[in-house]
Amino acid sequence: MGKIRYIFFMALLCLAFFSCQKDQSIKDVQTLPTTNPAILAMTLSPGNLLATSGTLNITIGDSTYTFDAQKDSIAFVNLFLDNKQYFGFTAINKNHTMSFGISSAGFAENNSNNKVAGTQFLLSNNNKANLQYTLTPSLNLQDSSSITLTAFAQDSTIAKGTFITILNNTRHSLPYYKATGSFDLKIK
Repeated sequence: MGKIRYIFFMALLCLAFFSCQKDQSIKDVQTLPTTNPAILAMTLSPGNLLATSGTLNITIGDSTYTFDAQKDSIAFVNLFLDNKQYFGFTAINKNHTMSFGISSAGFAENNSNNKVAGTQFLLSNNNKANLQYTLTPSLNLQDSSSITLTAFAQDSTIAKGTFITILNNTRHSLPYYKATGSFDLKIK
C-alpha cells in the first residue's frame, strides 16, 4: 500500500508543478508548428501533459463528479518507479476541494485495456466530513478494475477512454464502492 501512496504523491507533485506552468505550456505548444499537438507536447515535457480542454468524470453511487480542464488541472502522467513504468491521470479542481488520481502499470497505448494499479479520490467539504476513497486492498476485487484507452496521442487528443475501479472508504458501513468514469483530454 505504501508504493501506491508514493505513486499518487509523485503524481500530485507533477500535477502541482504543471498547474503552476499551465499558461506557459499552452503558449509553447501553440507557437510550434506540428500536425499532432499531443505528440509535440509530449516532446516538450516527456510523458507528462497538462490538458487544456476536455473533461474527466467519475461516478460513485448516484453521484457524478466532473473535472473540466479549462478551469481545473488535469494531467496525464508517466512515472518510472522501482524499475516499473506507470501511467495515469491526476486531477484537482480549481477550489482544491476535490482531487482524483488513477494509475496503471505499463505503457499507455492506443486501443488498450490495462489493470488499475492505484486509485485515490478525495473530497473536502467544510459542511461535511472529508471523504477519502482509495483502491480496495482486496486483490479479488481489484481484478475487475481497468483503464481502457480508446485514443492516445492522436491529433490534439492526449487520451480518451473509460475506467472502472473498486474503492474503499472506511467511514461508511459499506466498505466497497464501484466507481466508473470517462475521460476525453486534449492539448487544445
